[in-house]
Amino acid sequence: MNRMFLLRVIGFCAAVLLLLHAGLGSYGDLTRPNFRASDLFFGEIPPDKAIVATSGVLATFSFDGDLLANYAAAKAADILHHPSADANGRATENKAAQGAVVAALKVSPIRPALWLTLGTLKAQSGEPVTPAVKMSYLAGAVPMAVAFSRVQTVTSSAAAADDEIKLLAQSDIRAALAHRSSYEPLLIAAYVQATPQGKSLLLEATQVTDPKFNEILRRY
Repeated sequence: MNRMFLLRVIGFCAAVLLLLHAGLGSYGDLTRPNFRASDLFFGEIPPDKAIVATSGVLATFSFDGDLLANYAAAKAADILHHPSADANGRATENKAAQGAVVAALKVSPIRPALWLTLGTLKAQSGEPVTPAVKMSYLAGAVPMAVAFSRVQTVTSSAAAADDEIKLLAQSDIRAALAHRSSYEPLLIAAYVQATPQGKSLLLEATQVTDPKFNEILRRY
Protein backbone atom coordinates (compact mmCIF):
# COMPACT_ATOMS: atom_id res chain seq x y z
CA MET A 1 0.00 0.00 0.00
CA ASN A 2 2.75 2.41 0.96
CA ARG A 3 4.65 1.48 -2.19
CA MET A 4 1.62 2.12 -4.39
CA PHE A 5 1.04 5.48 -2.73
CA LEU A 6 4.69 6.42 -3.28
CA LEU A 7 4.46 5.52 -6.96
CA ARG A 8 1.35 7.67 -7.32
CA VAL A 9 3.08 10.61 -5.65
CA ILE A 10 6.10 10.21 -7.94
CA GLY A 11 3.84 10.00 -10.99
CA PHE A 12 1.91 13.08 -9.93
CA CYS A 13 5.12 15.06 -9.36
CA ALA A 14 6.48 13.97 -12.73
CA ALA A 15 3.26 15.09 -14.44
CA VAL A 16 3.40 18.47 -12.71
CA LEU A 17 7.02 18.94 -13.76
CA LEU A 18 6.21 18.06 -17.37
CA LEU A 19 3.29 20.49 -17.40
CA LEU A 20 5.45 23.20 -15.85
CA HIS A 21 8.18 22.57 -18.42
CA ALA A 22 5.66 22.74 -21.27
CA GLY A 23 4.14 25.91 -19.86
CA LEU A 24 7.49 27.61 -19.49
CA GLY A 25 8.39 26.60 -23.03
CA SER A 26 5.19 28.08 -24.44
CA TYR A 27 5.59 31.25 -22.38
CA GLY A 28 9.20 31.50 -23.53
CA ASP A 29 8.12 31.34 -27.17
CA LEU A 30 5.72 34.22 -26.56
CA THR A 31 8.13 36.43 -24.59
CA ARG A 32 11.43 35.64 -26.37
CA PRO A 33 12.89 38.86 -27.81
CA ASN A 34 13.00 38.76 -31.60
CA PHE A 35 16.60 39.94 -31.49
CA ARG A 36 19.73 37.88 -32.21
CA ALA A 37 23.36 38.68 -31.49
CA SER A 38 24.05 39.31 -35.17
CA ASP A 39 21.29 41.98 -35.18
CA LEU A 40 23.43 44.00 -32.78
CA PHE A 41 26.12 44.35 -35.44
CA PHE A 42 23.61 45.10 -38.19
CA GLY A 43 22.52 48.17 -36.23
CA GLU A 44 19.04 46.84 -35.46
CA ILE A 45 17.08 48.65 -32.75
CA PRO A 46 16.89 46.51 -29.58
CA PRO A 47 13.48 45.48 -28.21
CA ASP A 48 11.57 47.57 -25.69
CA LYS A 49 12.98 47.43 -22.15
CA ALA A 50 9.76 45.90 -20.85
CA ILE A 51 10.08 42.96 -23.26
CA VAL A 52 13.72 42.47 -22.29
CA ALA A 53 12.84 42.58 -18.59
CA THR A 54 10.03 40.03 -19.03
CA SER A 55 12.25 37.60 -20.93
CA GLY A 56 14.95 38.15 -18.29
CA VAL A 57 12.66 36.79 -15.57
CA LEU A 58 12.05 33.63 -17.57
CA ALA A 59 15.71 33.32 -18.58
CA THR A 60 16.59 32.92 -14.90
CA PHE A 61 14.86 29.53 -14.87
CA SER A 62 15.31 28.48 -18.49
CA PHE A 63 17.71 26.19 -20.32
CA ASP A 64 16.39 27.23 -23.74
CA GLY A 65 19.51 28.24 -25.68
CA ASP A 66 17.62 30.51 -28.10
CA LEU A 67 15.75 32.30 -25.31
CA LEU A 68 18.94 32.86 -23.31
CA ALA A 69 20.91 33.99 -26.38
CA ASN A 70 18.21 36.39 -27.60
CA TYR A 71 17.76 37.84 -24.12
CA ALA A 72 21.51 38.32 -23.70
CA ALA A 73 21.83 39.95 -27.12
CA ALA A 74 18.91 42.30 -26.45
CA LYS A 75 20.30 43.24 -23.04
CA ALA A 76 23.75 43.90 -24.50
CA ALA A 77 22.32 45.95 -27.36
CA ASP A 78 20.28 48.10 -25.00
CA ILE A 79 23.35 48.84 -22.88
CA LEU A 80 25.64 49.49 -25.85
CA HIS A 81 23.10 51.75 -27.59
CA HIS A 82 21.73 53.46 -24.46
CA PRO A 83 24.46 53.44 -21.81
CA SER A 84 23.92 54.89 -18.37
CA ALA A 85 24.95 58.51 -17.92
CA ASP A 86 27.29 57.83 -14.99
CA ALA A 87 30.37 55.62 -14.92
CA ASN A 88 29.20 53.43 -12.03
CA GLY A 89 25.90 52.78 -13.75
CA ARG A 90 27.64 51.84 -17.00
CA ALA A 91 29.96 49.44 -15.16
CA THR A 92 27.05 47.76 -13.37
CA GLU A 93 25.01 47.43 -16.56
CA ASN A 94 28.00 46.06 -18.44
CA LYS A 95 28.63 43.39 -15.82
CA ALA A 96 24.96 42.39 -15.88
CA ALA A 97 25.01 42.09 -19.67
CA GLN A 98 28.21 40.07 -19.57
CA GLY A 99 26.60 37.75 -17.03
CA ALA A 100 23.60 37.20 -19.32
CA VAL A 101 25.87 36.48 -22.31
CA VAL A 102 28.03 34.05 -20.34
CA ALA A 103 24.93 32.23 -19.05
CA ALA A 104 23.66 31.83 -22.63
CA LEU A 105 27.02 30.60 -23.90
CA LYS A 106 27.24 27.98 -21.16
CA VAL A 107 24.02 26.45 -22.46
CA SER A 108 24.64 27.03 -26.17
CA PRO A 109 28.31 27.85 -26.92
CA ILE A 110 28.27 27.54 -30.73
CA ARG A 111 27.23 31.16 -31.25
CA PRO A 112 30.06 33.19 -32.83
CA ALA A 113 28.17 36.51 -32.86
CA LEU A 114 27.35 36.12 -29.17
CA TRP A 115 31.03 35.49 -28.37
CA LEU A 116 31.82 38.71 -30.23
CA THR A 117 29.11 40.45 -28.21
CA LEU A 118 30.94 39.36 -25.07
CA GLY A 119 34.19 40.71 -26.51
CA THR A 120 32.50 44.02 -27.36
CA LEU A 121 31.19 44.37 -23.81
CA LYS A 122 34.62 43.59 -22.39
CA ALA A 123 36.23 46.15 -24.71
CA GLN A 124 33.77 48.77 -23.48
CA SER A 125 34.71 48.06 -19.87
CA GLY A 126 38.47 47.93 -20.54
CA GLU A 127 38.78 44.18 -19.94
CA PRO A 128 40.85 41.73 -22.03
CA VAL A 129 38.93 40.77 -25.17
CA THR A 130 41.28 38.21 -26.73
CA PRO A 131 39.68 34.97 -25.37
CA ALA A 132 36.14 35.99 -26.35
CA VAL A 133 37.17 37.21 -29.80
CA LYS A 134 39.15 34.03 -30.43
CA MET A 135 36.08 31.96 -29.54
CA SER A 136 34.00 33.98 -32.00
CA TYR A 137 36.32 32.75 -34.76
CA LEU A 138 36.38 29.15 -33.57
CA ALA A 139 32.60 28.88 -33.08
CA GLY A 140 31.74 29.25 -36.78
CA ALA A 141 31.07 31.57 -39.70
CA VAL A 142 29.40 34.98 -39.36
CA PRO A 143 27.73 37.46 -41.73
CA MET A 144 29.89 40.18 -43.28
CA ALA A 145 28.64 42.93 -40.95
CA VAL A 146 29.59 40.85 -37.93
CA ALA A 147 32.97 40.00 -39.46
CA PHE A 148 33.74 43.67 -39.96
CA SER A 149 32.73 44.51 -36.40
CA ARG A 150 35.17 41.82 -35.35
CA VAL A 151 37.90 43.54 -37.38
CA GLN A 152 37.16 46.76 -35.50
CA THR A 153 37.32 45.00 -32.14
CA VAL A 154 40.55 43.20 -32.99
CA THR A 155 42.40 46.16 -34.45
CA SER A 156 41.43 48.52 -31.63
CA SER A 157 42.48 46.17 -28.82
CA ALA A 158 45.30 44.00 -27.56
CA ALA A 159 43.78 41.09 -29.55
CA ALA A 160 45.74 42.35 -32.56
CA ALA A 161 48.94 41.21 -30.84
CA ASP A 162 47.77 37.58 -30.59
CA ASP A 163 49.40 35.49 -33.34
CA GLU A 164 46.43 33.16 -33.79
CA ILE A 165 43.93 35.99 -34.00
CA LYS A 166 46.16 37.83 -36.48
CA LEU A 167 45.89 34.86 -38.84
CA LEU A 168 42.15 34.49 -38.30
CA ALA A 169 41.45 38.21 -38.69
CA GLN A 170 43.04 38.32 -42.13
CA SER A 171 40.09 36.36 -43.51
CA ASP A 172 37.70 39.04 -42.19
CA ILE A 173 39.83 41.78 -43.75
CA ARG A 174 39.95 39.97 -47.10
CA ALA A 175 36.17 39.55 -46.99
CA ALA A 176 35.76 43.29 -46.39
CA LEU A 177 38.11 44.05 -49.29
CA ALA A 178 36.00 41.82 -51.52
CA HIS A 179 33.22 44.36 -50.85
CA ARG A 180 35.57 47.31 -51.02
CA SER A 181 33.01 49.74 -52.43
CA SER A 182 30.95 49.33 -49.26
CA TYR A 183 33.70 48.88 -46.69
CA GLU A 184 36.56 51.10 -47.86
CA PRO A 185 35.55 54.13 -45.72
CA LEU A 186 34.93 51.85 -42.74
CA LEU A 187 38.30 50.12 -43.14
CA ILE A 188 40.02 53.50 -43.26
CA ALA A 189 38.17 54.56 -40.11
CA ALA A 190 39.18 51.29 -38.42
CA TYR A 191 42.80 51.93 -39.40
CA VAL A 192 42.74 55.46 -37.98
CA GLN A 193 41.34 54.19 -34.65
CA ALA A 194 43.55 51.09 -34.50
CA THR A 195 46.37 50.40 -32.07
CA PRO A 196 49.89 50.17 -33.52
CA GLN A 197 49.49 46.38 -33.67
CA GLY A 198 46.08 46.82 -35.31
CA LYS A 199 47.52 49.15 -37.95
CA SER A 200 50.26 46.64 -38.65
CA LEU A 201 47.68 43.86 -39.05
CA LEU A 202 45.62 45.88 -41.52
CA LEU A 203 48.71 46.81 -43.53
CA GLU A 204 49.94 43.21 -43.64
CA ALA A 205 46.56 41.89 -44.76
CA THR A 206 46.02 44.52 -47.45
CA GLN A 207 49.58 44.43 -48.78
CA VAL A 208 49.00 41.09 -50.50
CA THR A 209 45.26 41.28 -51.16
CA ASP A 210 44.92 44.87 -52.38
CA PRO A 211 48.21 46.80 -52.76
CA LYS A 212 46.41 49.91 -54.03
CA PHE A 213 44.25 50.08 -50.94
CA ASN A 214 47.33 49.41 -48.85
CA GLU A 215 48.85 52.59 -50.30
CA ILE A 216 45.71 54.50 -49.36
CA LEU A 217 45.91 53.30 -45.76
CA ARG A 218 49.54 54.36 -45.45
CA ARG A 219 48.51 57.97 -46.08
CA TYR A 220 46.63 58.07 -42.75
